Parts: sequence; C-alpha cells; structure tokens
Amino acid sequence: MRATVKDVAKLAGVSPKTVSNVINGIVFVRPETRARVEQAVIELGYVPNMSARGLRNGRSGMIGLALPDLLRPYSAEVIHLVVELAHQRGWGVQIEQTAAEPQREWELLSKARAHLVDGLILNPITLDDSAVMSAGPLPAVVLIGDVDQDVVSQVCIDNVAAARDMTQHLLDQGYRRVAAVGTPDSTGTAAAQLRTTGYREALASAGVRHDPELEIMLDRWSPEGAATAITRFLATHEPPDAFFCFTDTIALGALSALWTAGVAVPGQCGVAGFDNLLDSQYAVPPLTTVDFDRRAFVESALDLLGARMANKDAPPRRIVIPHRIVPRASTSR
Repeated sequence: MRATVKDVAKLAGVSPKTVSNVINGIVFVRPETRARVEQAVIELGYVPNMSARGLRNGRSGMIGLALPDLLRPYSAEVIHLVVELAHQRGWGVQIEQTAAEPQREWELLSKARAHLVDGLILNPITLDDSAVMSAGPLPAVVLIGDVDQDVVSQVCIDNVAAARDMTQHLLDQGYRRVAAVGTPDSTGTAAAQLRTTGYREALASAGVRHDPELEIMLDRWSPEGAATAITRFLATHEPPDAFFCFTDTIALGALSALWTAGVAVPGQCGVAGFDNLLDSQYAVPPLTTVDFDRRAFVESALDLLGARMANKDAPPRRIVIPHRIVPRASTSR
C-alpha cells in the first residue's frame, strides 16, 4: 500500500505536522529532524499527493521563475540555483521567459491567482513595463534585479555603487579614457541607467572629464550586439584606454571585436565586465569583473517568497547583496 504522512512520521519519530513542515519547506525544521524525515521518506518511498495537498491548503508545491532571456549564461546560473535551492524546500519550479513582454508577466500572475503556482520570482528589466505595477492585488511575488520599487519584496545589488567601484578600479589602474558599453537610450533598462550613473559618478569624483562619445549604447546586451557596436566604434575612434562592459557577456563581445581589430588586451586596452559568470575566469585573457554571491542572492529571494507565501500581508522587504571587484588579467598593466 502507498505510504502515508503518518507512516513517515512514525518511522522518523515525529508528528505528522513536522513531516508536512519538512515537505512544504516553509516552516523552519531543525536540520537533524529534517534529516530523519527525509530518510524516512526515502525508505518508505513516500510520494506526496500533490492534488490532495493542494485541495487542503490551497498550495500546488510549485513556484514560477520568469527571466527575460533564457539564452544568456547569467540566466542559466540563476535557474540552476533556484531549482536546486527550491528543491531543498520541497518546491518544484516552473520556468518561463518573459522576453521583456508585460503580457507574459500578466499570464504568470494569473496562474498564481489561480493557485497553479504558489508564488513567483520575476525579473523585469524596466519598471514601467512590468505587470507588477498595474496588476492590482498581487499574489506572492518577489522581484530580483534592478528596478526601483517598493510594491513587493526584492533582492538586488547596489548597481550604482558597483559600477562606480569598477570605474574607480580602472582609473586606479591608470586608465583615463574609460568607455562604458551598454549605456541606455531613451528607453534603456534599469540596470543600464543605474550602471551609467555609477560610471559617471566615478569619473566626476576623480576629476576626469565626461566624454559622451565614450558611452556606447547597444541594441542587445549580448556578445554579438557588443561586438557589432564596438567594431562600429573602432571604425571611427581610437581605442579608449579601457572598456567597462555592463555585463560579462558584453565583455566577451568586446574581447572578440578587439581581437579582430588587432587591439591587444590588456597591452593596448583593458576590458572589464559585470556579473562574474562562471566562465569569465576562462576568457582570454581572464576577465576582470564585478562579483556578488549568486547563491546568497537566490537564497534570499526564496526566503522572501516563502515569507510572502506564508503571510500575504507581510510588508515588502528589500535585501541588497554585497558586491566586490575581482581583478584579473584583462585589466592588468
């Protein structure tokens, strides 16, 4: 016969409520108790009846994760951590790509209201286009990323400070003409706007003249978009002392364009990125970048989502994850 919660509780020496707490992953359970319950689940081959559980408590055991572009390495790293850490809490993850389209966010919010998922982690790239700002009463939602709002809980980094610190690092290395790659046009993303602000603040603080010609806008924050824009830039400009690229994927495109143009890195021009992707240390040359603890970033988002799922009236919280500069050979002089 199929094992029940009571069977698991009896084998683990705990109450059925404790078993439910372990399986649901919302209420804290001591690690040693959790280990006993999980071992009992394995021994008995217990499988939760998700349909029955959903009927009883209004929960599906699933959360939704929506990112703008699943093709990018940054998205892959975030997805990996969300799936692994959510699994530890007993949650499944439904993954969606919003492609920066508000309608897709609306559809996800509708799923949450219908209890097809218990909560959502969203990553809007601009606040004006996000359904969160105009969707009325919200289910459990947490934002990750760069938009500035106080409607729902959010995990982010201080983009202005991080960009300022990276620009200052390049200036400290002796680079004076520092170009920024990924600056916003009139409809730029929140990240582009914030990182441009930090870049300009560092120049002003160091007494370096701001040159608009050294702010390079991109059609796409991608290696191919960056390579195209920088190749076009180099056709009409002398290479700057360094390129500060607003993501590591942009920096990879910059390295390619500079190699094609015969510009040596770092001998003739430095290149720095942002995000510290897992592969960035293996670029040629290894890439200087802005790092933050991605695991702590995702863990915090899941903590906030769990709190919101447990109490939908809890006030919004904002967690800022610290950053640091990781110097590597792409900016050594």
